[in-house]
Amino acid sequence: MADIEDTHFETGDSGASATFPMQCSALRKNGFVMLKARPCKIVEMSTSKTGKHGHAKVHLVGIDIFSGKKYEDICPSTHNMDVPHVKREDYQLTDISDDGYLSLMSDNGELREDLKIPDGEVGAQLRSDHDAGKDILCTVLKSCGEEVVIAVKTNTALDK
Repeated sequence: MADIEDTHFETGDSGASATFPMQCSALRKNGFVMLKARPCKIVEMSTSKTGKHGHAKVHLVGIDIFSGKKYEDICPSTHNMDVPHVKREDYQLTDISDDGYLSLMSDNGELREDLKIPDGEVGAQLRSDHDAGKDILCTVLKSCGEEVVIAVKTNTALDK
């Protein structure tokens, strides 16, 4: 028998899945779905009529919630599609480090410094608002083990 003392586990995982199944016909526009193994927001959806012996088919067009890429898929309406668990949280920006990492504080006062400034327009707005000394709220979207800042807004709660 192997020594039990040698076994070492870094972290435990709850084992919860990042997705759950939902029947294709139950999906709705502006909902989320996994297309080509990427979490996407449904922007367009159309259902074709059944053939003589076939199933009704659902044509889905979705935009990747992290990269903005467009994905399409066609599946029978009676089949199940994976729907990602998507969680969005607001954090208050406390600082931006020299190497581009954000220092964010949650509502309960916990600090996290593991998110980078997003590329593109959101990142540019975030940096310019921070340089101007504004108090900023960052909206973070989390799904399938990925997290990214998708929106920034000026915190008006402090003015009141």
